[in-house]
Amino acid sequence: MNSTMLKGKLHMACVTQAELWYDGSCAIDEDLVKLAGLREFEQIDIYNVNNGERFTTYIILAEAGSGTISMNGAAARKVQVGDRVIIGTYAQYTEAELINYKPKLVYLNQDNTVERSANTIPVQVA
Repeated sequence: MNSTMLKGKLHMACVTQAELWYDGSCAIDEDLVKLAGLREFEQIDIYNVNNGERFTTYIILAEAGSGTISMNGAAARKVQVGDRVIIGTYAQYTEAELINYKPKLVYLNQDNTVERSANTIPVQVA
């Protein structure tokens, strides 16, 4: 049996561009892509914290060190520049792979610099 698990995420990324007439995708700073264990052309889910929109697209690379998070094509209609989004990707793991499973979680500041990274989320208390 395989389980679909969170592979990596960029938490609270800030949208820097919305380009309606560009190839549909999400351009992400190449350094952030690598840090979160993501890949160019990988499917991603995007959760817009500002308006509740949830949508799927794929990654294209933006200039390393630029802090770029650009929603392109139809995705540009789901965001406004300045919105905070969570970008996540998932993978399927076997029971054996889950023994050593750890997602790559990258938490970002408003300017898309890295606040911290982790591989666990604290237990939510009531």
